[in-house]
This record gives sequence, structure tokens and C-alpha cells, in this order.
Amino acid sequence: MRILIATDAFPPVSGGSGWSTYELARGLRAAGHEIFVVKPYSERDPIPQSYDGFAVTGFPAFAPPVPFLRNYFRNERLYQRLSSHLVELVQREHIDLIHAQHVLTGTPSVMAATRTGIRSVCTVRDYWPLCYWSDLLVDPDAGSLCPGCSASAMTRCLKPRTGPAWPLTLPAIPYMRANLGAKQIGLSGADAIVAVSGYVAATLGERAPALARSRIEVIPNGVDVSAVRAQVEPLPRPIPHPYALFVGKLAKNKGVNALVQVVQRARLEMPMVVIGDGPERASVEKAAIAAGRDVRVLGWLDRNEVFRWLRHAAVLVFPSTWPEPLSRVLIEASALSVPIAAMNTGGTPDIIVDGETGLLSASIAELADDVARLASDGQLRARLGAGAAKRADAVFDIPTVIARMDALYRELASTSPSRNQNAIA
Repeated sequence: MRILIATDAFPPVSGGSGWSTYELARGLRAAGHEIFVVKPYSERDPIPQSYDGFAVTGFPAFAPPVPFLRNYFRNERLYQRLSSHLVELVQREHIDLIHAQHVLTGTPSVMAATRTGIRSVCTVRDYWPLCYWSDLLVDPDAGSLCPGCSASAMTRCLKPRTGPAWPLTLPAIPYMRANLGAKQIGLSGADAIVAVSGYVAATLGERAPALARSRIEVIPNGVDVSAVRAQVEPLPRPIPHPYALFVGKLAKNKGVNALVQVVQRARLEMPMVVIGDGPERASVEKAAIAAGRDVRVLGWLDRNEVFRWLRHAAVLVFPSTWPEPLSRVLIEASALSVPIAAMNTGGTPDIIVDGETGLLSASIAELADDVARLASDGQLRARLGAGAAKRADAVFDIPTVIARMDALYRELASTSPSRNQNAIA
């Protein structure tokens, strides 16, 4: 098939979305499909041209750096322009199916597919159809889950995000609600929605009435397991002694402010190595100094270095408190047989089966206890690491994921499009 991938993130640089899209495109190409890539780009992005043999068509998505107005330009103002561009590509390249990968490209891709009579698939990697901020959090600092995007809930979520001027932003609430409604209606026109985890699928079904009749398939992000293992095999240990590891953005919703607390409660004797950066870096370093604990914040490292630290970690600590859609770090760690202690949030149970492929906890106190268990029990670490690797092979390896996606494409191609009459055309 000739497949057009419309994506917000390509080529892969940082973050899971870009790498997951790239693995999808590469796997589809290996399966015999011909792949075309379109990416909206802003003034901060380099204009894309090609990557690993993929021709990438850039489409300008500039927007003024003004809150809410920027969102309007990168959503409503973009939809018609980008969909017309996609229609031209579909017709010129004789595309069979459009697969959109994120918020900027979802609605325009469905619109273009509707106009050209081809099939459309849209992957949902976070909560952009349900939350204006895409994270389902009322307060990102507190990590409190939003009960739903009512006007009152939006009033509450504006305050921590807009600061002292938040009363001036209240008139934006009708726009925010209309924006979410348009996204949901646009997404409902897709022939299939791919949710990356069971949690994302269930949340879409529960919180978006417009998607009540939509076909939602759970197909996870894929990882080239054999390539990851081959990549790290020759890499030596970064330090000679055991260490615990955290990888990710240093932000409150990632649970990083609890890292030192976890180290203390677990009475961890090995160093806690932190790979990442973000607004909470200074507070983590300050807390470590105050507690007299060996916490080493390395900042962002290149992918090879991250894999090297992952490969040899005694335990990966995942304290994230927000509903993680599906963490790529956890999948890659599983592929490398790393024992994991994680908070039981969002799509994490799709990766970790408690007691079989890692340990899941419901509180920071439980997480610390699990870290202590893993640090002191080599047999447990070996058993969980082996179980994690086995699950990575069976569920997340890219050939397995591509086979499921290919089957979905072919099924859609053999049937008539099922368009929602309310979808944006």
C-alpha cells in the first residue's frame, strides 16, 4: 500500500513520539509498504527534507507566540490549509491510506481522507482529544487528575498555568471547549483510532461522547527490540558499581520530587543516577544535598548513552504520578532486561505485569519499598528482568506491532469507509 504518514514529530530527536513514528514508518517500509511523510513545522523547527531514506514534506504551521492565539493558528487555522495540502499529495502520489500521528495532523488528515475517499487512521499517544493541555491534569504541579473538561474544571486548570493574570484568561474558556469539541468531532471521522494503551482507549471512550461509535484499537508503540539489544551489546558499564536509574523530564508530574524520598526510605546504598533535565532539576539536587544522598543528575544524554546506562542499571525507578499513556523508556528498559519499580498509573500496567515483569506500586511509600526489595534481591531482579524481556519480545517488538497495524490497514482497505456524518469535512 501507499501510505501517507502525517506527523507532528519527525525525524526523531527527543521524546517518545518522534521515535515511535519513525519505528512505525521503518517497520511499514520493511513490510513492503511505500511511505510518504508530511510534517507541519514552526519557526523553531528546521524545515524537514529527508531522514533514513524517507522523503519528508514540510508544511508551514507558524503561529504568533501569544497564548490561545497560538493554539488557534496551530489548530483551527491550520486544519483547512493542511487538509488541502494533503488532498493534493493523496491525488498526486495515489495514496491508499492516511495515518495521522498526533494533534496537529489528526483532524486535517481525516478531512483529507474524507474528501478523497480513502481510509484514515489516527494514533492517539496522549490526551489531546480530551484535554486542552493534553495531560488530563487540573494542576500539573500537584498532579491532580481532571474530572472532565467542564467550564468549572477549566477555570481551575487555568489558574496554575497562567499565573497571576489568570482572571484575564477566563474569556478563553468558550474557545477552549470549542477547540476540544472540534478535535473530538474531527477524530470521530477516522475509520479507526489507534490508542497506544488500554488506559488511553478506555479514557477516550469514557470522556468523549463524539467517539461513542468510533472504532478504537489498542496497538502499542513498537520498539525494534533486536536492534536496541545489538546497539548496547558492545557498550561497557558506565561505572563499575551497581546503581539505580531514572530517565525522563525533571518535572513534577514525572514524580522527580519524590526521588530523594524514595532513596531515603529504601535506604539505597547504591547511587541514584538521573538522566534528564527540566524545571525541577535544582530542587532535586538541593534535596539530595540536604539528605546527604548520592544522587547524580547527568542532564540529557544522547540515545546511545541512555541505552548504556539502561543496560547496566540494577533497577529503573519510574515514579511518574500522572497517567502516562505508554512510556517508551519502560519498553526499552524491558527489552534490555532491566528490573523496574514503577507507579501504577495510566498505561504503565500494559507494560509491567506486577510481580512478573516488574513491580507496580500505588504510592511513593510502596515504590520505595519495591526499590529496596529489588536492590537487595539479585534473584528477584534477574527473574523480573527476564520476564520483562520476554514480554517486550511478545508484545512490543516492532515486527509484532507492524503485523497488527498491517492487518488493520488491509481490513480497512477491503471495506467501505465508515464516516461520521458530524465529522469536519
